[in-house]
Amino acid sequence: MLSILGLPPLMALGLSLVFSIGLCVHVVRTHREMYWLWIILMFQPLGGLVYLIAVVAPEFMGGSTAQKMRKAARETLDPQREYREAAKAVDDAPTVANRARLAVAATGLGKHAEAERLYGEALQGMYADDAQLLLGRANALIELNRAAEALPLLDVVAAQGAGGRAAQLALARGRALHAVGRQAEAEPLLKQAADQLPGFEGMARYAAFLAQIGRKDEAREIVSDIDKRLAKTHAQFRKEGRAWRDLAATAIG
Repeated sequence: MLSILGLPPLMALGLSLVFSIGLCVHVVRTHREMYWLWIILMFQPLGGLVYLIAVVAPEFMGGSTAQKMRKAARETLDPQREYREAAKAVDDAPTVANRARLAVAATGLGKHAEAERLYGEALQGMYADDAQLLLGRANALIELNRAAEALPLLDVVAAQGAGGRAAQLALARGRALHAVGRQAEAEPLLKQAADQLPGFEGMARYAAFLAQIGRKDEAREIVSDIDKRLAKTHAQFRKEGRAWRDLAATAIG
């Protein structure tokens, strides 16, 4: 790559090596995952550029955006890492917090049966009516095509007052009601989720719902809106956005 800039091959090789060594020192000093050393050294200089963008640059940016970028980079390189670490934490100390963390990680990998079991185990004693755990278990039940079992859990959450979970609760209730055939009740909830949830899931699920009840023109308008937003989305988050866009487009056919 450096030779493309007009540098002599030997000088380009030397600069690439210096660049890679400097990044390797950063990996060691900041206690980053050791697989970064392999990536940097084996794929010079592209591996170093990936590390620079995914790890070093966000450090200088700070804030929630940087944290999201680092999380997205870690998940891309090692999608099972959080699940492994959460499982170890449960083995070491099977607390409610550790079980909930593992349930979230299991959900991210599509292990919904395991997530439902973990949430059920966590919903004990003083945590029996914990809204976040109830919502997590309800979502797992919906994914397992057990929406009728999810609805009573969501009713408990709603009775407590949704608070900052209003959009998440609306999405879960809307999906569950749709699954049991109560479309008229599902629509306003799914529209609320589409309007209020950050990201693309709410919009995509509402579009899919509209397509499934025969309102495909409205669904296509939402997909078009998703396409416009995706074009302005940071590359780190575009893959997830496209997955939701594809879910809606598949429902439209």
